[in-house]
Amino acid sequence: MSYPKRAAALASAAALAGSVVLLAAPAARADVVDVNYQCKTPIGDKSAVSPIDIKGVRSGSGYKITMSWQKGVSSSPVELGKGAMSPSATINLGGADSGTLAVSGPANQAAIPANTPIKINDLSGTYTPKKTGKVTFTAGVLTIKALGTTTTCTPANNPKPSLSLDVTAAGGGGSTGTSQGGSQSGTDSGGQLPQTGPEDSAIALGTLGGTVLLAGAAGALWLTRRNQTVRR
Repeated sequence: MSYPKRAAALASAAALAGSVVLLAAPAARADVVDVNYQCKTPIGDKSAVSPIDIKGVRSGSGYKITMSWQKGVSSSPVELGKGAMSPSATINLGGADSGTLAVSGPANQAAIPANTPIKINDLSGTYTPKKTGKVTFTAGVLTIKALGTTTTCTPANNPKPSLSLDVTAAGGGGSTGTSQGGSQSGTDSGGQLPQTGPEDSAIALGTLGGTVLLAGAAGALWLTRRNQTVRR
């Protein structure tokens, strides 16, 4: 094979290697999961199915975990005025960790009409990994407090995880992971944080793929110059 053809083949191989790296598995995966909630209310049992989305955003040595409901659950026989309903929930941890993560959020920002499915605001909490590995996050118990009453909604369909994260413990610790809850209003004073998910992983892997491609191009240039030197 001539030197120009060999150089072209090397560059092509480097480009292909970069593409393979880019297509590697991401460090995080999120799925919208239908959760069948069975609710114990002051006026009797109710049920509702709502798609649940859980996202994780890197925040310092931990992650801000946000749980979102795409449909309302339960209802009230009377109108709930602004600020009358306070939601909270738990997220079940699995994989490299165990236990629950408490998430909470603001009260309803608008009145909720009577006999209308209650739309839950996004609930957030902070998860700090104490063990390195893949951790799963699955919808747990939802609690709604309103007008001096408490409604508890429990998943009845054994839902699958809505989020899985490859986490690294600070200092490489190997003990069981822990979690703590926190109330969030939907904005962070610290500014926008990098999203943990397929997009973030693709950027990092794409950078590695680009490095491989540049190395291949440099090798091709060296072979071409060497060929020119030999011909002289």
